[in-house]
Formats: sequence, structure tokens, C-alpha cells
Amino acid sequence: MNKFIPIILVLFAFYGCRNSGNQLKRIPVAKAGNQVLYYDDIPEQARLNGSPADSAALIQNYINKWARRELMFQKAEENLSPDLMNEIEKQLQETKLNLVVYEYQRMMMLQKMDTAITREELEKYYADNGNSFMLTSNIIKALFIKLPVETPNIWKIKSLARSDKQKDFQELESLCYQFAEKFDDFNEGWITMDRLSIELKEDISNQENFLKRTTFYETSDSVSVYLIAINDYRLRGTLAPFEYVREDIKRLIWNNRRIEFIQELENGIYNDAIKENSFKIY
Repeated sequence: MNKFIPIILVLFAFYGCRNSGNQLKRIPVAKAGNQVLYYDDIPEQARLNGSPADSAALIQNYINKWARRELMFQKAEENLSPDLMNEIEKQLQETKLNLVVYEYQRMMMLQKMDTAITREELEKYYADNGNSFMLTSNIIKALFIKLPVETPNIWKIKSLARSDKQKDFQELESLCYQFAEKFDDFNEGWITMDRLSIELKEDISNQENFLKRTTFYETSDSVSVYLIAINDYRLRGTLAPFEYVREDIKRLIWNNRRIEFIQELENGIYNDAIKENSFKIY
């Protein structure tokens, strides 16, 4: 065992005795240049992890890392120019200011900002800003099925996939759970045609023509058969369906509220400072 570890074990005992007598004083465990590391500076997960020997090893590792970092910092501080150190100090102050302001704004938003967004608000934003929601991709509602080529009675699955009857869909679902490698029902939510092309492992060169003339598509390779039953589609360059952009609208409304809330918070604090004569321009 490293000779350093017994020293740490002694510190454990000493620390416990001092603590039990409610006369705890900070116990130095290492010094690097002009900085001292105290026992209570070491994270609890290192001090109280496993057996005393295990904790001692973790503490020694922590001390070594601390010393390397501290010595490097002191050497850098000694050799960097005063101008550069001043610039670093300005950056630190600016970072602190931004962090403190951010945390205060976040706290106030959690306490006071209205985060409820009604469907009516979403629909009004959609109606008022239609030009912002034009599709950049072709999107579809469809059923996608991937089957092994040796699937028994595959003809029946193909027939059921073409049907729009609920009874047939339930039978199709049951068969696909037994045999399909993939069975994705995208009829409740829109997906891009590009995403489906990835599933097909082939490029559909003219998606617009394909969608205009296709309601059911079948292709295959040496191991799998791919089926697509297209229920609905929208072409790029047209207005996106409301449900497709609903979450985007929600984020936009929330972000607008956040900006307005922060501006009002800032204005309120500024105006209060003027009234209370705590802000002056000389």
C-alpha cells in the first residue's frame, strides 16, 4: 500500500474525534505553492466512499489532481501579463453578471410567467402567420410494413394493407405482430417522405409525382418486402397542416412571451430605480 494512505487513515480518525467533540477545525491535507487544501474541501464521494482504504486512495487521487491544477494555475498567473489578467477578470465579471441575471430571470419566469397556451391561441397564431409555415419537405400519413420474403400468406397481408376498414386493420395488425420486421402506423401523425425513403432503402427521385399517383406501393429486395399504404399527403411549398406545426407554434408563442416578460421585468426594475433615485447619470 502507498505510504500516503496510512496518513489519510489517521486523518479519518482525527477528523472523527474532533467532530464528535464539536470542536472541529479545518484540517490541512496538502499545500501547493501558496494554496492549502483542507480535508473538508474534498468532495464527500471521495471522503465517504467504501472502506477507509478505498476512500484514502480516492482522496490521494483527488489531492494529486488538485495540486497539478493549482500549480499550473499559479504558474500561469505569474507569467501572464497584467493586461491579459485584467481582461480575464473583466470576462469573469461579465460571465458572473450574465449567470446571475439569467438565474434571476428564470426564477421570476417560473414564479410569475403565464405558461398556459390554449388551442385557440395556437390556431390564431397559425392563421395569422401562415406564410411562416410553408412545407420544405413532402409529408405523408401512411402505413409502413416490412416483411421477410418468406412470410406465409403474404398476399393476405398485402390485401389487408390496401383496405380502409377497421376490422381489416385489426386483422392486419395481428398478422404483422406475428410476422413483420417493422409495422409503423403513421396515420395519426405526419412524417416526411424522406424518412420513409430511408426505410425503403431506395431513393424516390420525383416524390411529388409519386405521391400524386400512388396510394399503395410495394417493393422488395432479396430478404424483405416493403409495403406502403398512403392515406394523405402534402407537398413541399404548400401550407403545413396545423397538427404538423403545432409544437413549433407552441415554442414560438412561449418564446415570444419569455422575451416580453423579460423586457417588462427589466423595464420595471429600471423604472423603480429611477423613482427611488438609485439610478443617476452624472
